[in-house]
Amino acid sequence: MACGWRLACAGAVVVAGLTVSGPAVAAPCGGDFRGWLDTFGREAAARGISARTVQSALSGITHDPRVVRLDRRQGGTFRKSFEEFAASRITKGRLSKGASLMRRHARLLERIERQFGVPPAVIVAIWGLETDFGANMGNHSALRALATLAHDCRRTDMFQRELMAALAIIDRGDLSPRQMVGAWAGELGQTQFLASSYERFAVDYDGDGRRDLIRSVPDALASTANYLRAYGWRRGAGWQPGEANFNVLREWNRAEVYARTIALLAARLAGTR
Repeated sequence: MACGWRLACAGAVVVAGLTVSGPAVAAPCGGDFRGWLDTFGREAAARGISARTVQSALSGITHDPRVVRLDRRQGGTFRKSFEEFAASRITKGRLSKGASLMRRHARLLERIERQFGVPPAVIVAIWGLETDFGANMGNHSALRALATLAHDCRRTDMFQRELMAALAIIDRGDLSPRQMVGAWAGELGQTQFLASSYERFAVDYDGDGRRDLIRSVPDALASTANYLRAYGWRRGAGWQPGEANFNVLREWNRAEVYARTIALLAARLAGTR
């Protein structure tokens, strides 16, 4: 489901111990792409990103015009009615797979609920809607996509912050540049985190010392719960429209049809609808 929608929700980014709340860098948008990337790399180094990370992450990146085209035409999906949108996503196959995964990962999901307060059905619903339970995480280089959109003048500040956060993820050792493959707007992992959200909310839940939201199911699901808790999830409260936690689902995705679809799929997985 990755389509750049959560970029509107991106807040301050914590990079190399610094909070970046304004424009991430002083690299003017547009113009020669290679020159712009060099300027960005120097600013990243000045902000504490290691020279090794800057070199390994940004060397050889080229502009991707397809990403710019996708960015220009996004949004049509959410013009569907809730009934149309939900019907195409809450399928028998997805319900069956979700129920199976809830059984398979029952102990993990129970542990996550104890710690973060988010029920298994909500986490699994998001997992299913975002990437079909990890099957469709995208095949774009996140670094190339973010660099392309950061260079573009439409939302340069936002995407420069995201690119800086992506470098911080590499610098921390969570992912290598080659592993940063995801959606066309740079979302990463089994529940499609923006790089800035990855920096703020990702947790190492399998205890291997790395926050890997791509290959680690425990990391991905616990990080999703951590995100929701950070936005105000209330333990034991409902998540349907009009209930306490529905607005938290809107923080996950501000499109109401999407939040309502998460709520309905979660209810069906929980056996309450």
